[in-house]
Amino acid sequence: MVFPHPRRHEFISFLHMLREKIIVALEQLEPLDVFHRERWNYSPQGGGEIAVLKGKIFEKAAVNWSGVGGPSFPMADGKGAFFAAGVSLITHMANPHAPTAHFNLRLIETEETWGFGGGYDLTPMGFPYDEDTQHFHGEAQKALRPFGSIVYETFSQHARDYFYLPHRKKERGVGGIFFDSLNSGDVERDFQLWQAVGTSFLAALLPIYHKRIHHSYTSQEREEQLRMRAHYVEFNLLYDRGTRFGFQSGGNPEAILCSMPPLVKWS
Repeated sequence: MVFPHPRRHEFISFLHMLREKIIVALEQLEPLDVFHRERWNYSPQGGGEIAVLKGKIFEKAAVNWSGVGGPSFPMADGKGAFFAAGVSLITHMANPHAPTAHFNLRLIETEETWGFGGGYDLTPMGFPYDEDTQHFHGEAQKALRPFGSIVYETFSQHARDYFYLPHRKKERGVGGIFFDSLNSGDVERDFQLWQAVGTSFLAALLPIYHKRIHHSYTSQEREEQLRMRAHYVEFNLLYDRGTRFGFQSGGNPEAILCSMPPLVKWS
């Protein structure tokens, strides 16, 4: 194992390019507002940037970057120095009929191993549409088809298993794809798969938003949206490994908690 990975710069360049593409695409949906950016530093190595948009369409959207390293890998013993880089996204929509979306791509290196991870999933806040679910999964399946017939099924099952709330005995949404520690021994194939997941996200999400963001809704539907957001918060605070990694590595709390919706209700 070579640490750092000899292609680290190439991997990071892709993450930066993809992040900017996503930011531009989301800003095009928001007529009057843009993402506001704030950089942060991490000791001993690296840092990141928070980018948050609050407007009429997106009650809150965040597309964050982080690239941090240190002498001891969080959440594990005996792995020595580490480096972790990633782009993470969350959208909380003003319209209850427009679902919350989550996206993440990451690279994790230690002195012993390295791997790609990430995925995306969709969480309707009380108002699921079968056609939206089928489109979302269809784009993921299309992106992964070149890499083998079982890759989509495997990643989709991983999402069902991971995005699950044991205390409520349900998935938090309608699923998507999720994978971790992808390192098959074929770096080029793994990188291409990782890129395919990243570049397919907007195709999976944007047609849904174009269809739902101007849907009429009632005050009762807004209340249901806020109540369902509570389940989202519960998952992120109780079970999400990225949240735990962020806090255990001493990351920026504002960046870690960007996934939280601005308004939520428990009743």
